[in-house]
Amino acid sequence: MALRFPIYLDNHATTPLDPRVLEAMLPYFTEKFGNSASRQHQFGWEAEAAVELARKQIANLINANPKEIIFTSGATESINLALKGIAFAYSEKGKHIITTQIEHKATLDTCKRLEKFGFKVDYVPVDKHGLVDPDEIKKRITSETILVSVIFANNEIGTIEPIEEIGRICSEFGVLFHVDAAQALGKIPIDVQKLNIDLMSMSAHKLYGPKGVGALFIKKKTPKIKIIPIIDGGGHEGGLRSGTLNVPGIVGFGKACEIAGLEMSEESERIKKLRDKLQDGIMSSLEDVYLNGHPTLRLPNNLNLSFDGVESEAILMGMKEIAVSTGSACSSASVEKSHVLKAIGLNDDLIAGAIRFGLGRFNTEEEIDYTINRVVEVVEHLRKISPKYKLKKEMSKT
Repeated sequence: MALRFPIYLDNHATTPLDPRVLEAMLPYFTEKFGNSASRQHQFGWEAEAAVELARKQIANLINANPKEIIFTSGATESINLALKGIAFAYSEKGKHIITTQIEHKATLDTCKRLEKFGFKVDYVPVDKHGLVDPDEIKKRITSETILVSVIFANNEIGTIEPIEEIGRICSEFGVLFHVDAAQALGKIPIDVQKLNIDLMSMSAHKLYGPKGVGALFIKKKTPKIKIIPIIDGGGHEGGLRSGTLNVPGIVGFGKACEIAGLEMSEESERIKKLRDKLQDGIMSSLEDVYLNGHPTLRLPNNLNLSFDGVESEAILMGMKEIAVSTGSACSSASVEKSHVLKAIGLNDDLIAGAIRFGLGRFNTEEEIDYTINRVVEVVEHLRKISPKYKLKKEMSKT
């Protein structure tokens, strides 16, 4: 197979739309254009039926009830609704929230906002692999704790957190448990019942669906979980998220989840093999390369490597035909060093030399072979012209 350029290896930032998803969406831009809230005629009925099918498709992927799925514009809005909605609904019970130091900025910035309203937030540290210790969360739970929020799998280093154990602890203490599953959905199995998850944020564009649509899972339990909406209006989505629904986007999200449910196991194994080939190819050809994240408890498509003595931006400039990332795309406008890599204890040099490779459904073995060769070529060249790296190597010999 002939290589096509540029090569896309930034599937954590976003994924290409699967053609099967596009095919499912197209009718809802044209002949089936109705508003799902218009229940007086066929156009509205068709749109509503499509939305309810998508609700079922998403619920099936995570072992939920379709009535537990609330549509939003994406994981960022879902996280905001979950954290702010719970915080303000339960503030009379307590104002204490627990999260981790390696959450997505959508969670961290929302927590910082809540701190301005008098909420106390504990940011639990992680180990060198990015794993949070469930006992550290347990130690911090008090009578004032109303919510624990933990990312399912980290968006930079791919580490998969011990969600089941944390969920069990939260259930034992009667504390609500929110999970950011934006990166995990469609990559690894998720069973919200087994994992004791109360709320879970999701996004379509991370699993080959469209941008601009997401969902929040809210468990139906007794007593009912209370959430104060952050968007007021026509009372859509059970009054929790007002606004005309993005029917084509929702249809695409549902179809993407349906495909993931059917193909995830086989696809994840194939992508993991490509990921391991990329990792082995680079690390066997270059010295002073370090894996960031857990060696085994990691998303199958994630590879985050630090190249000592080389700036990641220089690597990116040296191989413009390959799309990779220096970290989280959602905060790439900031010059601030990765909070995730800081939290796992990396020094400034290794943070500066970190590259995130995100493999996906449409990557081929030929692309991986090419990428290995180009990374090795570019890094070797940059190290040859780096006085700092040469000095370091000379000092290590003495």
